[in-house]
Amino acid sequence: PMENLTLTVNLQPAVTAVNLACLAAVKKEGVKPDITAGHSLGEFSALYASGAVSKEDVFSLVLKRGELMHRESIRHKGAMHAIIGLSIDDVDKLVKEVRAEGVVAVANHNTAYQIVTTGAPAQVEKVSLLASSQGARAIPLKVSGAWHSELIKGAEDEFKEFLEAVSFNMPEIPIIHNVTADFAMNSDEIKAVVAKQFCNPVRWYDSMCRLMDEKVEIFVEIGPGKVLTGLLKKILPEDYPCKIYNVNNMKTLERFLQEVA
Repeated sequence: PMENLTLTVNLQPAVTAVNLACLAAVKKEGVKPDITAGHSLGEFSALYASGAVSKEDVFSLVLKRGELMHRESIRHKGAMHAIIGLSIDDVDKLVKEVRAEGVVAVANHNTAYQIVTTGAPAQVEKVSLLASSQGARAIPLKVSGAWHSELIKGAEDEFKEFLEAVSFNMPEIPIIHNVTADFAMNSDEIKAVVAKQFCNPVRWYDSMCRLMDEKVEIFVEIGPGKVLTGLLKKILPEDYPCKIYNVNNMKTLERFLQEVA
């Protein structure tokens, strides 16, 4: 049932399975990425795509991550809102203004003017009201917890311990990480950065800018939906030379292969 499937404890391994199935179809055709990146949960699929972790380990990681996040969401009621129309600096100011009253933080820096807030429901709502008073739109997100906030801090150390037991390799393909919007130099650094993802913002806007710095011109969103493709179109300058694809079924795979492979 959808209400069970969308619980984060089930959703995380399910989405990862679809991601890796789509990736397998692309790899079967001999297409290999030059750089990988993934948004929040997607970073774990990107770790697998980069060669940093095995398929078995990536499922162990996302299952554990889902279990811990689900547990913390039951312990601490949370909310997340998308703020449309303000810059990261503007939202940061509002968050700092409200933070004295309770937990609230930036969860995702998705585009220059799409920032997701996270934290205790009352404080997230207050930031949204302040943002609305400055002409922005605030959209509540359908989530079961305050992801990337201090409200799930209780899971971070436990996940860090779990990571220590997983074998990480130096990536064969470079991966840009959410927390730093940068590459990591070795497997220990990758583990440390991935552990910090629990309570730190996803720097997706900065990550995509880093791909531009690396002169990437072909972007492929692999997995369900088109959310990242939509964000990317809002991030890239109109005159930036590129092609953007999403691969999530046979039709989109065939189009991608016809034009690129």
